[in-house]
Amino acid sequence: MVMNQNNRPYIIVTNQGQSLPPFELTKSKHILGRDSQFADLIVPTDWSIISRCQATLVEDQGNYFIYDGDRLNPSSNKLFINHHLITHDIGYPLQNGDVIKIGQNINILITIKYFTPNGSSPTNLTSLLSINLKQKSVVIGRDETANLQLLSSAVSRQHAVLDYLEPNTYLLHDYSTNGVYVNGTKVNGKILINTAAIIKIVPYTLVLQNDQLFIADTGDNIRLDARNIVRTVQGNQSEEITLLNQISLPIEPGQLVALVGGSGAGKSTFMRTLLGIEPTTSGTVYLNGEDLRNNFNLYRNQIGYVPQKDIIHSSLTVEEALRYAAKLRLPQDADIDEIVEKTLGQIEMQERRHVLVKKLSGGQLKRVSIGVELLVDPKLFFLDEPTSGLDPGLDKKMMQLLRKLADQGRTIVLVTHATGNINLCDRLVFLGQGGNLCYFGTFSDACQFFNLHNGDFADVYIQLDNQSAVIKAAQRYSRSSYQHQYIDQRLGVSNSAVAAPRPSPPRVSPLRQTWILCQRYWQIMARDPVNIGISIATAPIGILLIDLAIATREPFILGSEADPKLAPLAQTVLLVFSCAAIWVGLASSLQEIVKENDIYSRERLVNLNLFAYIASKVTVLSGLALLQTLAMVVIILIAFDHPQPPLLPWGLGLIITSYLTLFSSICLGLMVSTLVKSETQANTALPILLLPQIIFSGVLFQIKGVSQYLSWFMVSRWSIGAYGTLLDINSLVPEPVIFPDGTVLESPFKATLVYDPSWNNLLVNWEILLLQGFVCLVVIFLFKKREDII
Repeated sequence: MVMNQNNRPYIIVTNQGQSLPPFELTKSKHILGRDSQFADLIVPTDWSIISRCQATLVEDQGNYFIYDGDRLNPSSNKLFINHHLITHDIGYPLQNGDVIKIGQNINILITIKYFTPNGSSPTNLTSLLSINLKQKSVVIGRDETANLQLLSSAVSRQHAVLDYLEPNTYLLHDYSTNGVYVNGTKVNGKILINTAAIIKIVPYTLVLQNDQLFIADTGDNIRLDARNIVRTVQGNQSEEITLLNQISLPIEPGQLVALVGGSGAGKSTFMRTLLGIEPTTSGTVYLNGEDLRNNFNLYRNQIGYVPQKDIIHSSLTVEEALRYAAKLRLPQDADIDEIVEKTLGQIEMQERRHVLVKKLSGGQLKRVSIGVELLVDPKLFFLDEPTSGLDPGLDKKMMQLLRKLADQGRTIVLVTHATGNINLCDRLVFLGQGGNLCYFGTFSDACQFFNLHNGDFADVYIQLDNQSAVIKAAQRYSRSSYQHQYIDQRLGVSNSAVAAPRPSPPRVSPLRQTWILCQRYWQIMARDPVNIGISIATAPIGILLIDLAIATREPFILGSEADPKLAPLAQTVLLVFSCAAIWVGLASSLQEIVKENDIYSRERLVNLNLFAYIASKVTVLSGLALLQTLAMVVIILIAFDHPQPPLLPWGLGLIITSYLTLFSSICLGLMVSTLVKSETQANTALPILLLPQIIFSGVLFQIKGVSQYLSWFMVSRWSIGAYGTLLDINSLVPEPVIFPDGTVLESPFKATLVYDPSWNNLLVNWEILLLQGFVCLVVIFLFKKREDII
C-alpha cells in the first residue's frame, strides 16, 4: 500500500540500498512479509531474507507496536532495534525515526524505518545519517569539520578520506591511530573499494551502497549471544574434564549480568569465553551477530576488561595512571585532559586524583581500574571479581556504580561471589560444578525457581553443593518456562556469511608508544629515589671494598722489579669490576617484567606494541646503566693509579667496557624476568646467575674442555677479556726465572691470547657483549609473543 496524503504513519523498507515506496499504516493491524496470502505490506518475493510473515504492526491508542513474525511464531531472521531483540509476544513501541533491522548480518542490510509525519523529530538520527559520495572526496573523522563526523574518542580527528574515482569505485586512505577495516581486512595506507563494502572504524560500521555511505551501526549497543558453548580439557590422568557444558544464553545491550556459582564452577572461564580470549571446544560467542573470537581485533577498543588482579602501577597517582593509559589507547590528537577529567567524574575520584595508587583503599583501587577501561568509552565491559575483598558497604557502592554504567548503555558482565547486591543485576547466570547452567534470568524469578522464601541467594550454594544436585537443577531449568522466556525466545541470529580471514590488530606507532612507556617507566622509578641511589652506589662500594682488601693503589702498574703476583692480582681486581657490574645489571632488571605481567597482559590485549614495551625497558635501564657506569668509573679512577694502556685511554676504555657489561647483564636479567613466574623466583635466580659468572670467568680456575665452551656464554668471560685486553695484562707477566742449574721457574700466570692487546681482540670482546644482550632481547620478544592469547 503506497502512502497517500492523510498524514498517517508510514514505513520504508530498504534492502541493500534499494527502497520500496513508503507503506502507509491505515489499519489497526498490518503484516509485513513476502507472502500475499498472509501479508498486506508485501515485499518482492526475491527478498528472501524477509520471511513470509516478517513483522506485525498493531495500533494501540494512536501508537504502533511492532512484533516479530505473526505474533504466534517468530520470523527466521528476527527483528532488532539497536541490537535489542524484538520478540513475537512482546511488542516494541515505535517512535518517529526508529530503524528496525532484519537479522544481524551487516552484509545483507535490510531495514524498516518508521515515520510519523506529525511526530517529534527522530530520536535516532545517527542511524539515518548518510552522505553522497559522487564526484567528491569525503573526510571521515572526529573533527567537527569532517564531512562525516564520528563522535568517539577512539576515532582520530581525520581518521580516513574516501576519494571518488568512478561510479561505485573509491580509494580509501587510512590516516588513523586505531585503524580502518574494509570487509574485515585491515587497511594499510590505502585501498580500492567498491559498492557494498563494509567499513569498520572503531565502534562505527559504515556501509557503501549506490554512491551513498551509510552509518549502519554506531557501536553504542552491543549484545552477546553464546550458543552451545563447550569447553573441555585433559586432566592429569588424560581423562576429559568438562569446564563448560552446552551453555547458550543471550546478553542484550545495556544489561548488567552477574555470573555466580560455587568455586570451580567455571565462572571465570565462561567470562573469558564471552570476552573472546578463551577458546571453546565447540560452540560460538557472537557479538552483534559476528563471531567474536574470529573478529576480536575489530572490537578490541570496544571491550573493557578488568581482571581480578589490579592492572595499574601502584607508584603513579590516580590521574597519572589514567593519563598514561589514555595516551597509549587513544589517538594522538585526542583531548587527553578532557577525557581524563570526564573519567575521574564517572568513577567519582576527583578528590583523590593526586593520591598514589598504592595508598588507595580496595574499593577506590577497583574504581581506578574501571576508569582505565572507561577512557575509550567501551560499550561492552567484563569484570572478574570486582567486589572481592570489599566490605559490604563498598560492595554495594561498587554494584551501584556498575548499575549506573549499565544504565548509560553499556553491556556489563561480572563474576562475583558476593550475593548481597545481585538484585541490582538484570540477569543472573548460575553455574554449577562441571560448568552446568543451572539458571539464567532475573533475580526475582531466581528466588522462585530455587524456592528462596527469605530471598537469601546464598542458600542456592547450599542447595547445589554436589554434582547430583547440580545436574538435577540444570535439567529442571532446561525444561522450565524460564528457559523458554529468557533463552529460547531471545537468542539472536548469527551472521551466516562465509567466514573471512581473521582481521589483523590495529596499527600503532611503536616509536610513540616507546616514548610514552619510557616516560611512565622513568616516573615510576623516580618515585623511589632511595632504590636508584642504592643501584648507583652498589658497584662503587664493591670497588672500594676491594681497594681496602688489597691495600695497594697500583694493581695495574708494572714496577721496576718483576712481580709474579701482579698479573693474578690485576686479574682478580678486574673480576671484581666485572662482577660488580653484572650484579648491578641483574639486580636492576630481574623484577622489571615479571612484576607487571598482569598490567602487560591487559595492555597487550588492547594495543600495546611488544617492540615498544621491550624497547622502553631497555632504554630506561640503559640510561640508568650510564649513571651506574660513570659512578663506577669515577671510583676506579680515584681508588687506583692509572695505567697507560696501548690501545686507548684507560678512563674511556673503562666507560665502554663497564657500560657494555651492564647492558648485557640488564638484557640477561630482563630475559630471566620474562621466563620466571613471580618476583620471588626472580630474586632467587640472582645468585644462581651470578655464581657461573664467577666460576667460568677464567680467573679463579683454568678453563679447559667443556668448561671453556660454557664460558663463552658468560658475560664475565668477555667483560674481563675486554678489561684485560685494554689493560694488557700480558705485559704484567714477568719473564721466567732461570736458575744456575738450568731450572726454569714459570710465573703462576701465563700470557694468553684472551688478553692479546690488539684492537681486533678488544672489538671482539665488545661485540660479543653486545651480541649477548641482543640475543637475550630476541628471546624476550619470542617468549612474550608466545604469551599472546589472541
